[in-house]
Amino acid sequence: MTSHTLYVTAAYAISAVGIGGLIAWILLDQRARRRDMAEIEAAGLRRRSERKEARP
Repeated sequence: MTSHTLYVTAAYAISAVGIGGLIAWILLDQRARRRDMAEIEAAGLRRRSERKEARP
């Protein structure tokens, strides 16, 4: 392998690991936020957007 090929391969590998880490972080955070929302809704709090009141 030439040094150029090694450099390009390493760059792609590092990028893939970085992007994979970001995707994992997003999915884990989404899971945590859904769990937080479930706890809040179980406590009886509701979102403002779910109100049935008509606005004047």
